[in-house]
Amino acid sequence: MTKINDPYIDIRPYNDEEIPAAIDRLVGDKEFINAILQYRLKTSPIWLKRLATPLVKSYLKIKWSQLNSVEAIQLEVKKYLDKTLESTSDGVTFEGLDKLDPNQSYLFVSNHRDIAMDPALVNYGLFLHGHKTVRIAIGDNLLKKPCATELMKLNKSFIVKRSAKGPREMMKALGTLSAYIKYSLDSGHSIWIAQREGRAKDGNDFTEPAILKMFHVEGRKQKVSFADYVKQLKIVPVSISYENDPCDLAKANELEAKASDGNYEKSEFEDIESIVQGIIGPKGRINVAFGNVIKQDFDSPEALASELDRQIHRNYKLFPINQFAAGDESVAQEVKDKMAEKLRSLPKAARPYLIASYANPVGKQKAI
Repeated sequence: MTKINDPYIDIRPYNDEEIPAAIDRLVGDKEFINAILQYRLKTSPIWLKRLATPLVKSYLKIKWSQLNSVEAIQLEVKKYLDKTLESTSDGVTFEGLDKLDPNQSYLFVSNHRDIAMDPALVNYGLFLHGHKTVRIAIGDNLLKKPCATELMKLNKSFIVKRSAKGPREMMKALGTLSAYIKYSLDSGHSIWIAQREGRAKDGNDFTEPAILKMFHVEGRKQKVSFADYVKQLKIVPVSISYENDPCDLAKANELEAKASDGNYEKSEFEDIESIVQGIIGPKGRINVAFGNVIKQDFDSPEALASELDRQIHRNYKLFPINQFAAGDESVAQEVKDKMAEKLRSLPKAARPYLIASYANPVGKQKAI
């Protein structure tokens, strides 16, 4: 399929026909193989990693030879997620899926706490309850390596070009993105997108109106009002709650650095490290709550953002650690001990940021 008759080729995920070639490129990518070896054989000598390189390539070629469709890859991802959640969580619960039609496509807008696990958990719940999995919006800031792009596009991710420069290039990127979201929904493919750019490191889940304004770029082109276009999108707010955030210490340190120095420079592989830690780190209990489809008339992105926030805050599941962080001393001693352990792992200046990240959802829910 050429670029001429496919306006979304630069951003869309791979289709069935493109998957075998993408897997071949991935297996042949030295950085990808090296990353696997570094993870699996972290403490092994260099000579052993070199010796293992052709073995890893051969193993992946054989293992992935049957992955020749989007559905096959989704099933493989599901197997991996089963194992991951079994070893890193105390169980996942889902709410609200009984209100959704498995034959309908939706635009899922969720709070954003973890780069990889947030959309993975939404997909997990949808799959387990007989719904199709979503296409996932991912910023191009996470796709600095070719192998990262291959992996994401194999897993139904489409690219949000945040790095676009200049007004003309930015408007073109926004127009293409907005049109692709509508095209996907109209062709029966649900979408997941975070309510904001970047994770809510302080525990405050707020929707950026600019994202909702982007949705309507295609609507303006079609001369459809904001209120009418929003109803066509069938937006569903989603609240994802982790009892334990595997990246909470790193987030607190980052917030403290920004507060004291005025800015924070990420290291080259910091986003990748956050992705890995979010996947392999302990999460405690997890709850994913699907809200009500937005059917009301909202005349502005700001008004719609308020409704998304209201549902996300209301449906956020509060755990004892949240209540304790917000000042409730009646929680079990083990919860207090867990928080004390976290605080000991941080510099004193960063500790208030960690406490606030767990406390803020309590305040938001009380304020509804």
